[in-house]
Amino acid sequence: MEERWYRSASGARIALRRRQHSASCRELAVRCPRLRLRSLSAATSAAWLAAYGLFVLTENSMVLSAAIIITLVGLIIYLHFVKIDQESLLVIGSLGIQVTSSYASGKESTTFIEMSQVKDVVINEAIHMQKVIYYLCILLQDPGDPQGVSEVVPLFQSSKPRLDCLIEVYKSCQEILEQRKTVPQSS
Repeated sequence: MEERWYRSASGARIALRRRQHSASCRELAVRCPRLRLRSLSAATSAAWLAAYGLFVLTENSMVLSAAIIITLVGLIIYLHFVKIDQESLLVIGSLGIQVTSSYASGKESTTFIEMSQVKDVVINEAIHMQKVIYYLCILLQDPGDPQGVSEVVPLFQSSKPRLDCLIEVYKSCQEILEQRKTVPQSS
């Protein structure tokens, strides 16, 4: 297993782990920065201080109880549905591509795309505010038109790696896709 450090579009450090299981099977995982206790403590303290200020003004203890419950429920929702720790891509030349997102709470979300549906893996660009952001995506083949694309599936949407990291992942995916294209012709 090989691990390299890169930067995300926002400048945060992210790690790219490459693991080659066989010639036609690779796993590529981008690990996002973990939730920092300092920022979490600061946000919680600010919310509870604001609630305490309202309590002092209104002298209603329900304000404090509501603030505690809301921040705890908000934290659970954030950890379970929003904060992604790792995004991985498992490319198996004969089967397909599995995309997995691992949340901070331990929950995992997995999507599998059959190789017969994959037309190509490309690096695309988008303009966001005043900068160009690059992202990796899978182009799905249109069943009605072999030359057409039915859907674009973006990858690594949470970690948002910069172009140098995306090129590394792109090259690995293309090596496996090229093997898939040459195997049917030789048999």
